[in-house]
Amino acid sequence: MKLPFAFDRAARPAWTGAMLLMALGGAAVADDWPQWMGPQRDGIWRETGIVESFPTNGPAVLWRVPMQPSYCGPAVAGNRLFVMDRKAGKAPERKRGDRSLPQIPGNERLLCVDTRTGATLWEQAYDCPYRISYPSGPRATPLVDAGKVFTLGAMGDLRCHDAVSGSNLWSRQFLKDFSLDEPPVWGWSAHPLLDGEKLICTVGGSNSAIVAFHKDTGRELWRAVTTQEIGYAPPVLHTVHGRRQLIYWHPDGVVALDPQTGAALWTNSYPVGGKPQRPEVTIAMPRVDGERLFLTSFYQGSLLLEMPRAGAESKVLWNRRSTSKSVFNEGLHTTMGTPVIREGYIYGMCGAGELRCLDLKTGDRQWESFAVAGGKGGLFANAFFVENAGRWFIWNDQGELILGRLTPERFVGISRTKLLPTIESTRGRDVLWCHPAFAHKNLFVHNGRELIAVSLAMGRVG
Repeated sequence: MKLPFAFDRAARPAWTGAMLLMALGGAAVADDWPQWMGPQRDGIWRETGIVESFPTNGPAVLWRVPMQPSYCGPAVAGNRLFVMDRKAGKAPERKRGDRSLPQIPGNERLLCVDTRTGATLWEQAYDCPYRISYPSGPRATPLVDAGKVFTLGAMGDLRCHDAVSGSNLWSRQFLKDFSLDEPPVWGWSAHPLLDGEKLICTVGGSNSAIVAFHKDTGRELWRAVTTQEIGYAPPVLHTVHGRRQLIYWHPDGVVALDPQTGAALWTNSYPVGGKPQRPEVTIAMPRVDGERLFLTSFYQGSLLLEMPRAGAESKVLWNRRSTSKSVFNEGLHTTMGTPVIREGYIYGMCGAGELRCLDLKTGDRQWESFAVAGGKGGLFANAFFVENAGRWFIWNDQGELILGRLTPERFVGISRTKLLPTIESTRGRDVLWCHPAFAHKNLFVHNGRELIAVSLAMGRVG
């Protein structure tokens, strides 16, 4: 299948496939999911032999494991799954009307379980009091490479563990190491990116909004960009105009950096023709199609840029932002889920639960549907999209797995199954937020209370 963009394979974790399985031992050769958005960080599940539709009574749940609250997605490498959660202590009492963020005691934990049985192989916890909004747990998905597991906690604890034993190999603490006064309002959320020996993270502070660390030691290699807020969108690598570019989107702009040195190649202010909302919700990963860059956020709508060669200026191709305060009448106002671009069209969730299709060339809306959100709208309604053989597995914030097709004409639903209950209430809706992992012909996902493995292998009876 030909991808509509130039993915930078150098950014893919090296410790995958047969070498990883031999290193951890015991599993048949199968595709892993060693980081957020999969092996190539593109939201594509490339395994074959996957179900065409779900059984009437739903797919088989292979095992269930209790968890503490968390927003962190699982990572799968060989016969091991890695996920973070948090056990909170008692929150301090607050006076009525107090809108400050109190310090809540508790521990963050990295849990490693056997993908075949759910049995705990090891766990590592560390003291981590929170003073952030939505303090339910870690956000960023672990990243597994060459026998190491890299994690980033919500309070800026960057840690490296041995994948087999769980022992801590090195750690950095962003608040302390970079002399930061406060964490981001919603905590550190951008998933770390591995590029060769460089582990690239959004951090904060003077000329250190984004920093590259040596993956084996945690030593700083370079730092770049000063901005009031670092945002929550993960950085991404692409080859554009024949040159590798590290693209980082924050609430004041988007910048392309040389991934080797951190030197700026080009920048573009954001939002176009206005000021950012504070705090701003730049969350969805920037998507690239050839030389075009697509950005979408809840407050600012959607923007398509033509990326320049180094030293030149980028060009705004279109910018669609709703003119109505009661309904999103223009563009795509995504809250969290990263949209997808396929064959000249953009598909993604708008801010009130509308699954929308936009024409990539013009930004014109082709259609919208509330089918993925459960048939009706909901503020901040979210879903994650993963492609497999031209179909889409869609995990929504109601604990439902949906199988369907995205076409320029409409959304075509194939199957739908409820797998987990919602446990958290926000903005008048009960939700769960966890990026899924698809590996070994299974789905691995949790709701902050229970982690499950679900078989999606063709021929498996529910």
